[in-house]
Amino acid sequence: MKKAFEKWNSISLVLRILCGLIIGIILGLTIPKATAIILFGDLFVGALKAIAPLLVFFLVMSALAHMGEGQKTNMGFIVMLYMLGNLFSALVSVIACRLFPITLTLAEAAGGDMAPPSGVGEVLKNLLLNVVANPVGSIVNGNYIGILAWACIFGIALKGSSRATKKILDDFSEAISTGVKWVISFAPFGIMGLIFNVISTSGLKALLSYGRLILVLVGSMAFVALVMNPIIVFLCTRKNPYPLVFKCLAKSFITAFFTRSSAANIPVNMELCEEMGLDEEQYSISIPLGATINMAGAAITISVMALSAAHTMGISVDFGTALVLCVLAALSAAGASGVAGGSLLLIPMACGLFGIPSEIAMQVVGVGFIIGVIQDSCETGLNSSTDVLFTAAAELRDRRLHPEYYKDKPEVKC
Repeated sequence: MKKAFEKWNSISLVLRILCGLIIGIILGLTIPKATAIILFGDLFVGALKAIAPLLVFFLVMSALAHMGEGQKTNMGFIVMLYMLGNLFSALVSVIACRLFPITLTLAEAAGGDMAPPSGVGEVLKNLLLNVVANPVGSIVNGNYIGILAWACIFGIALKGSSRATKKILDDFSEAISTGVKWVISFAPFGIMGLIFNVISTSGLKALLSYGRLILVLVGSMAFVALVMNPIIVFLCTRKNPYPLVFKCLAKSFITAFFTRSSAANIPVNMELCEEMGLDEEQYSISIPLGATINMAGAAITISVMALSAAHTMGISVDFGTALVLCVLAALSAAGASGVAGGSLLLIPMACGLFGIPSEIAMQVVGVGFIIGVIQDSCETGLNSSTDVLFTAAAELRDRRLHPEYYKDKPEVKC
């Protein structure tokens, strides 16, 4: 059994995931009533969501407890990259909507009794309340803002603790990381179940009438992933950015695309950062933080849907107002984790900028739920893969500017 497991792990994870993807599509088309296959996907996503809060809590706490006085950190620069990514992504979507204006076929509002926030103030209020939420409750509920806040507090408080205490933290972190590796090794089966679920239950027929909207959304996200992000990485590293970009897309985007959960993809991103040889004290904080505030895909969704609603209603949007929308989308997307329903329920807030009634705005939300099979998958894939990309770019920039600090550390494998 051990030899079989080692043989299984010796095969490239990307290759195994692609095999699971192909098998899931074939099974979804040939035996769509075999719903037991869906269980593989549910178990995989459930396991990732269960272990991710513990992984983040102990890794962040351990990293801060071991951080020495005056130790170098890139967190300020990484946060700046996250926020610039949100802003530029919203700008890309505004330009796309001006080039390819969209008239929506409005649907009834979906999403049950979920209520959208009344404004950016409410989004930020929810964000701050999540910061001071009960630490145990934050771990149980997957509130990553609260987990990060309390892990930082406890980690800083433990900086003066004994070596034995810090060793215990290391042991817990190592044990959880090992558990994560075991879970990720079964990703192909999880992806098989997830894609089977999409093919056998949702299909793609319902999406055909919204093809132009999907093309603008996915096209904007593709432009950000393949043009804008590489430019940012090049400015940081002064090297060809595409090997790093494609590595992040191959190993992070794919799993995030099918799990449709940035939280569930945190362990995958941690594993990728370790594989690349990045500084654990940096990525143990930047990856969970990115899963919370690095929301380029959400900024695109909010902007495109709001501008499409305005065009449908015959409302002319000048470029100055569109720029205000970019800032609003970037800020609200960063706080989307504190709002039930994610980016879709932030659409009415953006629509309010153009005076669109809430009844119409909620119908636009309904359109968002219809195309969510593609929109949310691409959005999550872009968000999550960019977490690793910007973390790596920041460290490579620092290695270029301060080579003396990294002379005893291994090279980054990208």
